[in-house]
Amino acid sequence: MDSKKSLLPLLFLLLIASSNESSSPASEAAKALLKWKASLSQKEALGSWSLIPIANASATQESSPCNWTGISCDHARNVVEINLWNTSLQGMLDNFNFSSFPNLINLNLSQNSLHGTIPTPIGSLSKLVFLDLSANQLSGAFPPSLANLTRILELNLSDNMITGKIYPHFFANWTRLISLQLYTNKLTGEVPSRISLLKNLRNLDLSKNQIVGSIPPEIGMLKDLLTLRLHRNYLTGAIPSYLGNLSSLTTLRLNDNRLTGPIPPSLGNLRSLTKLSLPKNQLTGPIPPTFGNLSNLTSLTVRSNQLSGSVPPEISNLTRLEKLTLVGNNFSGHLPEVCQGKSLRRFAAKGNHFTGPIPESLRNCSTLIRVRLQHNQLTGNIYQVFGVYPSLEFIDLSYNRFHGELSPNWGECRNLTLLKISNNNITGTIPLQIGQLSRLQELDLSSNNLEGKVPSTLGRLCMLYKLSLNNNQLSSRVPGEIGKLSNLEVLELSKNKLSGPIPQQLGDCSKLSYLSMSENYLNGSIPFQIGNLVGLRYTLDLSHNFLSGEIPGQLGKLHMLEKLNLSHNLLSGSVPSSFKEMISLYSINFSYNELEGPLPDSKAFRLAPLEAFVENKGLCGEVKGMLPCNSSSINPVGAKKDKKAVFFIVTPTVAALFLLFVIAIICFIFLRKTRNLEKGDIEVNNGNLFSIWNFDGKTVYEDIIRATKDFDNKYCIGVGGYGTVYKANLQTTQVVAIKKLHPLDGGEGVDQRSFRNEIQALTEIRHRNIVKLYGFCSHAQCSFLVYKYMERGSLACILSSEEGAVELDWVKRMNIIKGIAHALSYMHHDRTPPIVHRDLTSNNILLDLEFEACVSDFGTARLIKPDSSNWSELAGTCGYVAPELAYTMRVTEKCDVYSFGVISLELIMGRHPGFLFSSSASSGGQDTLLMDVLDQRLPLPVPQDRKDVVSAAMLALACLRANPHSRPTMRHVSQELSAGKDPLPEAFHKIKLSQLSDILV
Repeated sequence: MDSKKSLLPLLFLLLIASSNESSSPASEAAKALLKWKASLSQKEALGSWSLIPIANASATQESSPCNWTGISCDHARNVVEINLWNTSLQGMLDNFNFSSFPNLINLNLSQNSLHGTIPTPIGSLSKLVFLDLSANQLSGAFPPSLANLTRILELNLSDNMITGKIYPHFFANWTRLISLQLYTNKLTGEVPSRISLLKNLRNLDLSKNQIVGSIPPEIGMLKDLLTLRLHRNYLTGAIPSYLGNLSSLTTLRLNDNRLTGPIPPSLGNLRSLTKLSLPKNQLTGPIPPTFGNLSNLTSLTVRSNQLSGSVPPEISNLTRLEKLTLVGNNFSGHLPEVCQGKSLRRFAAKGNHFTGPIPESLRNCSTLIRVRLQHNQLTGNIYQVFGVYPSLEFIDLSYNRFHGELSPNWGECRNLTLLKISNNNITGTIPLQIGQLSRLQELDLSSNNLEGKVPSTLGRLCMLYKLSLNNNQLSSRVPGEIGKLSNLEVLELSKNKLSGPIPQQLGDCSKLSYLSMSENYLNGSIPFQIGNLVGLRYTLDLSHNFLSGEIPGQLGKLHMLEKLNLSHNLLSGSVPSSFKEMISLYSINFSYNELEGPLPDSKAFRLAPLEAFVENKGLCGEVKGMLPCNSSSINPVGAKKDKKAVFFIVTPTVAALFLLFVIAIICFIFLRKTRNLEKGDIEVNNGNLFSIWNFDGKTVYEDIIRATKDFDNKYCIGVGGYGTVYKANLQTTQVVAIKKLHPLDGGEGVDQRSFRNEIQALTEIRHRNIVKLYGFCSHAQCSFLVYKYMERGSLACILSSEEGAVELDWVKRMNIIKGIAHALSYMHHDRTPPIVHRDLTSNNILLDLEFEACVSDFGTARLIKPDSSNWSELAGTCGYVAPELAYTMRVTEKCDVYSFGVISLELIMGRHPGFLFSSSASSGGQDTLLMDVLDQRLPLPVPQDRKDVVSAAMLALACLRANPHSRPTMRHVSQELSAGKDPLPEAFHKIKLSQLSDILV
């Protein structure tokens, strides 16, 4: 008994010790970290975060996080550093208990996929010195509690989606701050003048935001500042002269703003400056001579302003200069001596008014990599003013006044990828040594006075994609070696004196999209091998030559070709009927030849002006002003044939016509009887529901009239292009949707063609993602169709509603895309003949209670018959119609593919993507991040759904390609959406639309 009592104090002490250990800072930190880990959706890198005992570890070590990945502790086992940069974490910071880390000095969670806002409790990290949350997907405004981080030295929140203004009072507390990086966010407002309080600041980067106002002159008080980046904002006003006080500054970037006024001469005081970037503003006046003091400058860029005057000669003092860009200003006078230190690598001065010769220093500058001097008035002998540049990759001297001959030394610039000397006064021949430039991708010597042969050595330039030799005096034959240029996309040989036949080998240039050989002396026939150039898209121009013989029918394979000019030749025979398959043609010219016979029946020929066919032997066709092909005046030669021949031709023809006349009368009588029978049937069945239900038609008809109270407006649930939709609760307890067709203009009858189209399409197809047709009623005054009722209505209505859009989460949206794809794949590939919908829109996608999608509204549907041209009047809804339908009217499955692409993007973006198309056409439009176009009413997709979203976006963009032949089939799209997910091309928040557009599908 006494021994037991003696153990009680010991047990009590053990309990106290155990209790103290469980509540120790290390233990609390471990619990906090594990709680945050549990909330993350992607956390593979945190495998070591666990309280499971480790072999040979003490009890203290078991409960301490100090040995976990990314965690560091001090001697007292307090967590002082959390460094988890680039560990693929996905989740939020809401469940991170900041108060459990009172001794934290460094928090680095950069380059992950964290989303949501920055939590207010982050302000409890009172000892924090380094905070880096950059390259995530954080959004929302700065929490005011950030002002509590009074010990902070480095703050990096860049490359997120943080919004709002920068609070001025932050700067009063961040007086120790050395580095502030907030670039690539969505910050607004002005740069606060209280930034001058950050006396220790060395790095300030607020670039790529939406900051407005002027640059506060108080920045000039930050004497220790090394880098200042304010580019790509909306800053206005003048550049403050006070910036000249930043004597330690090494980098100054103010480009891509709206700054005005002159460049302050005080910037010449920045003797430590190595990079100065001022392009894309509205700066005026000259470059200050004081810039000659910037002896450490390696990069000076002032392009795309309104600067003028001469470039000061003091620029020659910049002996360390590696890059000088003066493009797009109003500079005049001579080019400056810019390569005194033999370090210049990039020099661009295009689009100015420079005159005179190339400076001596530039002529001998062996370090040059890129030179752009086009669109000036530079003079000199081209043979003498340039030397050998072993590192040169790009040089453009076009649109100047150089003369003389091309030097063979250009062949020694073995790294050249682009050589352009067009629109000068160059004479002589093209040096054979140009064929040594194995890396050359573009050669443009057009609009000069070159003569002699086109060197066969050009056939060695296997990487060449553009060859422009037009508008010269070149003669002799086109070398067959050109056919070896397998990467050639553009070949311009027009306006020369080339002779002989067109080489057949041109048919091997499989990537050609533009071919012009007009205004030469070419003869012989057009090689049929040209028909192999199925990539020809923009132009095929062989006009103004001496080509003879018939036009090869193989040219009809050029389905992508837009412009065809064969005029002013000696071509004979007829225009091949295969040309009607050239669905992209919109400009043609066959004038001044010896052609005869009928023209192909296609839109390009019907809409062509008469001038495109004049001065031929006897063409006919459906062209305004041209004789039709049944006219007796088409072939006057036939009138000269002898009477015997006419007898043997005319007599059988008359007999055949008589026989056809008899057959026509018999058919007329038969059809008349048939129509009378049909009329009788209609009169008997008017008002009946011709049931696909196997119910009594009359009973169901009466039930529908009763359920809708004779189509009262209060039962209307939608109005379409050619019908109004009503909801009907039948006596069978079944709910159906009734589409009552609109009467035609004048109030009589309905559009029977649309009515029949829908019945024909829906009675022949059965698919879970195609709306089910139950029956129809055909009546002169009241025709309607009966469908399965889709409880949630149209996709367009749901997306237009804030509440509906939120309920339509990413999983549901991806399933809708898959459902539409499966339906179209069935219609296009599992039906004979295939069915094309022609009017796919978000209004015609209906959803049931489970958000299952069904394609509806087949009033414009078309059966695609393989033995038919499938031309049709334009049908469909603006914004969803494939562009080729606007000028070809030819219905193909690819029309639906295009509409599917629009609807898919509409689901991804939450709105019609029309604005995306227009921005993509502008510069930088394709650099848009996928994340920036997602429907902002939804949170970002969780990691397990992101691959589905990326895959859907990639396929949608492929479906929207301008060339219908390059769009995928719906079978392929359906299979891709159902297949396993490919890995993302890179981190989700960095994926650009251009990356998805470039992926081959």
